[in-house]
Amino acid sequence: MENDKEYQTQRDRALNIYNKMNSVFSPTLQVKITFPAESFNHIIFKNARSERERSSQLLRFKLLPLAKKLVELSTTYQEYEESFSEITLKKHKKKIKANRAIKYWGIIAILDGQKIKVILRKIGDNGFIHFWSIIPAWTTNKYRDAKFYTTMKGCPAED
Repeated sequence: MENDKEYQTQRDRALNIYNKMNSVFSPTLQVKITFPAESFNHIIFKNARSERERSSQLLRFKLLPLAKKLVELSTTYQEYEESFSEITLKKHKKKIKANRAIKYWGIIAILDGQKIKVILRKIGDNGFIHFWSIIPAWTTNKYRDAKFYTTMKGCPAED
């Protein structure tokens, strides 16, 4: 019971911080990066039906203020991935499934003594680039000359 109360307090505090995050200019991609509600939800849930482990959520909540700082300061990205995925869209007030190109950028740095990776995402050709996730102490892929459009280790859609 005590743990649930502490978790809820941390989650509320993180949501309050996240809601105050406005869009920020990224020198890396030369665009404004937004912080949509969907991304905060992604920090809590892996997908529509499974919640992340509480310890993982709490660590991400703690690192959340560093995400904006990293996007503002970084002048280069270290990882990139592009793929096609089926996503749910609203079209004429109806939900439909459609295949769209999804691009992910990974920005890795050590800020305030913490090694973190911020994932930025863009859906489709006309979408906006937005914050997607923050990952603590992530290992990087040393093989950078892949013939495909991926240099990420792990699964950025889930992380």
